[in-house]
Amino acid sequence: MTQRINRRQFVQDSALAAAAATVMIVPRHVLGGPRQIAPSDKMNIAGIGIGGMGAGNLKNMESENIVALCDVDPNYAAPTIKRYPNAKFYIDYREMLDKQKDIDGVLIATPDHTHALISLAAIGAGKHVYCQKPLTHNVHEARRLALAAKEAKVATQMGIQGHSMEGLRLACEWIWAGLIGEVHEVDAWCDLSYYPWGHASWSSQWSTRPTDTPPLPDGMNWDLWIGPAPMRTYHRAYHPLTWRCWWDFGSGMMGDRGAHTLDPVVTALKLGPPTSVDATSCGNTPEVHPLSAIVTYKFPARGDMPPVTLTWYEGTRPPRPADLEDGRKMPAEGGVLYKGTKGTIMAGVYGDSPRIVPETRMREAKLPEKTLPRVPDSHEMDWIRACKNGQPAGADFAYAGPLAEICCLGNIAKRVDARIDWDAANMRVTNIAEANALVTREYRKGWEV
Repeated sequence: MTQRINRRQFVQDSALAAAAATVMIVPRHVLGGPRQIAPSDKMNIAGIGIGGMGAGNLKNMESENIVALCDVDPNYAAPTIKRYPNAKFYIDYREMLDKQKDIDGVLIATPDHTHALISLAAIGAGKHVYCQKPLTHNVHEARRLALAAKEAKVATQMGIQGHSMEGLRLACEWIWAGLIGEVHEVDAWCDLSYYPWGHASWSSQWSTRPTDTPPLPDGMNWDLWIGPAPMRTYHRAYHPLTWRCWWDFGSGMMGDRGAHTLDPVVTALKLGPPTSVDATSCGNTPEVHPLSAIVTYKFPARGDMPPVTLTWYEGTRPPRPADLEDGRKMPAEGGVLYKGTKGTIMAGVYGDSPRIVPETRMREAKLPEKTLPRVPDSHEMDWIRACKNGQPAGADFAYAGPLAEICCLGNIAKRVDARIDWDAANMRVTNIAEANALVTREYRKGWEV
C-alpha cells in the first residue's frame, strides 16, 4: 500500500533536498576559504619557481585551474608562462599572495634555500602547499615548517614522488612481514657527482666562487633569488640549475637524491631522529658540497624493531652484496640495500623495483598480501585529494619535516667532517659546539625564518 505523506512532511523533505543540492554547487568563497574545497570543485593553483622541476609538477596538476605563476627569472620561466596563458604572472611571490585572493594551493619549486621562507608565507596566507624536496635548507627550518603546517591545518606535500610509488609499499609489506628477518643495517647511495662545481669553467680553482661579474639576465630580480642567503653577485655558476652544489643555496646530493632514496628506508623501518651521524668527505670546502662522502647514521630501537645503522654513499657506492649474482648490476645511479638477518632487499633510487637477492630467493619467496593503500595516479594528485578531502597526503610536512631533518644532519656531519651526537629533543649537537651554528643559518636582514 502506498504511504500517504502530508503537506508539511512534503515541504520539509523538499527543503532538505534543495539544501543538499545547493551544497554541491555553492561557490568556493561561500564554503569558507581555501581549506574547504568541495570534492567536485577544481582547485585554483599557483606555481612559484616554474622554470625547472616546477613546470613538470604543474603539468601533473592540470586537472585543476592554474591561475597564477611566479618566477624571479621570466626568461627562464617563459615556456611555462606560455603554456598557461590565462594565469597571471608575477615576479615577487609576496605580491602574488597579497593581491590574488582566489588561490587555494601553491606549488613551490624554487632553490632549496628559499623553500621554507616561501612555504611559511603561503601557509600564513592560508594556502595549501606542495613544496619540492628537500623541503628545507637546515634543521631549524624543518622544525619551523612542520609546526606551521600543523597549526594552520593546511594540506601539504613534499615533492618526493617515490613516496607515492609501488616500490615503497612493497618494501614496507615485505619487511613488516619478516620476509628478510630483522633489519639492522641499510646501505643507500647515489654515485653521481656535481663535479665540476657549477658546471662552468670560469676558474681553475673549481671550489671557489667566481670573481667575474657577467650581466644579469633581462628582467631577473636577483635580490629575490638570493632571498635569505648572504648577498653575492649574479653568476651563471649559480643560476639556473647549478645552485645545488653551493652550501649557501643547495643541499647537495644529500638533499637532492638523499631525500628520495632515504624516504622508503625511513618509512619501512619507521625511523625517527638519529642519535649520531658520522661523515667522511672528499673535496669539501666552505663554499661547495664535497665531491664524495660517506655518512653513517645510528638509529635507536623503535618498538619491536632493532637499532639500525644506515650508511649513505654519495659520489660513490657501497660494496656489492655477497649474495648478488655475478654479472648482475646494482641499480643505475643509486639505490637501497636493506640487509636483514634472513636476506637482502635491493631497490632503486626511489625505492622502486625492490627484489630479494639473489634472484633464486626472490622466486622462492612467499610474498605477503598487499595491504597498504596505493596511490592510483601521481604524487601531485595525492596532494590535491588531500586539499579537498582533508585527509593527510602521504608525504605531508609532518612526515617530510623529520625526513628533511635527517638529510640536513647528514650535511652538518659532512661540513665538520666528523661524528656529531644529536639531541633531537633540544635540537642541538652535544659533542661539537661549533656545529650548532649549522643547525640554522645567519639570515639576511629582512629574510629571517
